[in-house]
Amino acid sequence: MENLASRIESAELSDSALDNVSGGLGLGALAGVHLETPVADVCADVLAVASVDGVVSAASVHVAAL
Repeated sequence: MENLASRIESAELSDSALDNVSGGLGLGALAGVHLETPVADVCADVLAVASVDGVVSAASVHVAAL
């Protein structure tokens, strides 16, 4: 039976090339607050991530009545 799997060629990657493959350099920040009151629990989060590809941000709020 013939092996139909393609041959794989390996190559050595430099550190700078590996940074690009693995996503490169980035910076992130996350902040959150939780407030518990007699009426409800409130949670809020803010997230920001910056890299050479761009900036992403997100915010969320969760309220649960007691």
